[in-house]
Amino acid sequence: MKKWLLALLFAIPAFAEDKLDTGDTAWMMVSTALVLLMTPAGLALFYGGMTRSKNVLNTYSMVLGAFAVAFIAWIVAGYSMAFGDGGSMQSFMGGFGNAFLSGINWNDLSGTYPTYVFVVFQGTFAAITVAIASGSVIERMKFSTWLVFVAIWTIVVYGPITHMVWGGDGALLFDAGALDFAGGTVVHMNGGLAGLVLAFLVGKRHGYPKIAMKPMSVMLTALGAALLWFGWYGFNGGSAFGANEIAGLAYLTTTLATAVAALVWVLIEWAVYKKPTLLGAASGVVAGLVAITPAAGFVDVSGAIIVGGVGSVVGFFGVAVLKKKLGYDDSLDAFGIHFLSGLWGALATGVLALNDKDLLWDGPLKESGDRFGQFMVQVESVAIVGIYTLVGTAIVYFIASALTGGGRVDEETEQVGLDEAVHGEKVLHV
Repeated sequence: MKKWLLALLFAIPAFAEDKLDTGDTAWMMVSTALVLLMTPAGLALFYGGMTRSKNVLNTYSMVLGAFAVAFIAWIVAGYSMAFGDGGSMQSFMGGFGNAFLSGINWNDLSGTYPTYVFVVFQGTFAAITVAIASGSVIERMKFSTWLVFVAIWTIVVYGPITHMVWGGDGALLFDAGALDFAGGTVVHMNGGLAGLVLAFLVGKRHGYPKIAMKPMSVMLTALGAALLWFGWYGFNGGSAFGANEIAGLAYLTTTLATAVAALVWVLIEWAVYKKPTLLGAASGVVAGLVAITPAAGFVDVSGAIIVGGVGSVVGFFGVAVLKKKLGYDDSLDAFGIHFLSGLWGALATGVLALNDKDLLWDGPLKESGDRFGQFMVQVESVAIVGIYTLVGTAIVYFIASALTGGGRVDEETEQVGLDEAVHGEKVLHV
């Protein structure tokens, strides 16, 4: 792969002689702000509206706390583990050479914009990834355990996975030619599977599934979905790393796939339950956004329609069928939507990506037009990410639980509600 492309995508300081482009810089700064909006506003409201009223503030606090702690951990060592030089461990992680951003100067460039902007942009990805996992364990996980978990997980799970997929020459899945435009494996599979692991380790909520656990406000969830959709233009469009034609392609495919997914989810509900719900439409929006993320800069209109439509079907299956059959308590369906729709999107990228050397980063499809070979690389990518997330998340949880005296609140706290028992607040005072 050409050096200029590596510099553009992966912030390698050795190629910082590239010229600053103010248009690209402005676009990347705006994209970063849009991705930031997705966590403490979009995801927090999306999750908060679906939880019970006695736990809505705790749910919001877990998402907001995840962002704050994860971003600090990203600066401390996460960025270095993701994009640093790993030496003999370069295949799997970046090492600690850039801890606290050591070795990176304020005027260094990543392609055509400042490296510091790249650092912040990627830090918002790290933060939302671990925040996604919170949706699986709301209403029963200790807040202290959660914050410790976030700090460690960002460095030892998210950092190495990001490195393997996006870490440049020598990184395992990058060298294999895995295609992940904006985080189908790195973000959504990773965060969704981490949530499922936590759900099993923390255990089910008391009364689940026998007691009705109605959402506090579907309107808040719908507002959160709208903010996520808005912010996703920074997520996917910003992953073109400049104000360019590929960003425009990502804008189109993101919008189309998401619209198709929202409609498909509503139609499925209408057929199965005889009622098209707003909660279903909001869930379809997120499923479509997740599914198109790995493919956004690689597919055309027909590809976007297929990715979005099937991604919605897969997400609905995870939420309405698989969870009931297996009996796990994934409270807000982080696994059902983020992992499963992300898995579909990652695999579909190998099947539906355009055979266009100007769009593809690397891999068998770009090098020799080998689509089956590209699909098998995508399979390898999702398998390695899945195994690492599964094992790494379990280890980090046990460490965090040991440091905080157990990972679950007591039964009385759970019955009272975490808003009042943990935070001393109520969402409404009447």
